[in-house]
Amino acid sequence: MISNTMHSYQPENGHGLAHDPIPAILGPRPIGWISTCDTKGRLNLAPYSFFNVFNYRPPLVAFSSVGKKDSVRNAEATREFVCNLATRDLAEQLNQTSIEAGPEVDEFVLAGLTPVACSIVAAPRVAQSPVALECRVTQIQQLTRADGHALDTWMVMGEVVAVHIDRALLRDGVYDTVSARPILRAGGPADYFEVLPQGRFTMYRPK
Repeated sequence: MISNTMHSYQPENGHGLAHDPIPAILGPRPIGWISTCDTKGRLNLAPYSFFNVFNYRPPLVAFSSVGKKDSVRNAEATREFVCNLATRDLAEQLNQTSIEAGPEVDEFVLAGLTPVACSIVAAPRVAQSPVALECRVTQIQQLTRADGHALDTWMVMGEVVAVHIDRALLRDGVYDTVSARPILRAGGPADYFEVLPQGRFTMYRPK
């Protein structure tokens, strides 16, 4: 007899666990540390763990916000945003920018970070972050359930139009992910991971 060791459930009926396991299963996830400004020039900076890259040429990245927050509204109004790399050294500052605050609050000031002008978009990048991607919005989509019911969740996709990388992270022309010490969001109420050298392995696609 095969022992049933699986915990099975249908999400609409609840998971029956202490914490939703899906974000942990599909993780750790990169963090989009998104800087924007509104039409009045007020700055906003917030982290999003529903974030990734979705195309090579042109490079397309997207973040998803549960609730139409300032980042989404600003990106919708200005058609621009910036992705700043979240690193271990900046973890505490990043956490401070996750605060729920109104558009009058400048998270750069709140977290003691320095906004630096970008080369193409109006939104600034984080001076302390070693990597920044300037993006122009390609689409903003309200997500839906399988039955078509609209959710209060918004995905913002942008084309990367300018890239800024600290030269210390470039080794023989190759970006060194480990040296950047990026942090990633895991499961549970407060779990994160740091990319470490001992976790790296190489594997090439079959020809």
